[in-house]
Amino acid sequence: MEVYLLRHGIAEEGRSGLSDADRALTQDGRRKLRRTLDALSEADVQISLMLTSPLKRAVQTAEIAQEALGYKGKLVRTQALSPNSRVEDVWQEIRSHRDESALMLVGHNPLFDALGGYLLGARDVQIDMKKGSIVRIDFEHFPPHPRGILRWLLIPKLVTGTS
Repeated sequence: MEVYLLRHGIAEEGRSGLSDADRALTQDGRRKLRRTLDALSEADVQISLMLTSPLKRAVQTAEIAQEALGYKGKLVRTQALSPNSRVEDVWQEIRSHRDESALMLVGHNPLFDALGGYLLGARDVQIDMKKGSIVRIDFEHFPPHPRGILRWLLIPKLVTGTS
């Protein structure tokens, strides 16, 4: 299985009266995210199932990915991808979809910074997941503790020329 971790794009800053869950993507965030996802589309990435955090900025990111990649399935919201979830819960979510060929997970930090290393079987390793970054980790087996293979990491700066 191919597993793609997509961190949400640049979102508006928190402010009084706006809950963290309701923060939306900015126009700049949408633009940079779209360029990154267009590069993924050009690489012919085909997603069989897309899971997203229920927070607004993640759902908006998943909707942009859905359009850019031609994903026809439903967006499945899961609390396992909320910012302060546990990496073990995400692995159980992945394992529950082991029959999928390509799973995209849309979420947040601090979860994603820790999740990449955990999925590689190196819990102490962190991957710097900038907003709008995508990492691909492949799995052949689904044991209780993951041991994936890192295939690549794409950061927006490589596509857009800006960080």
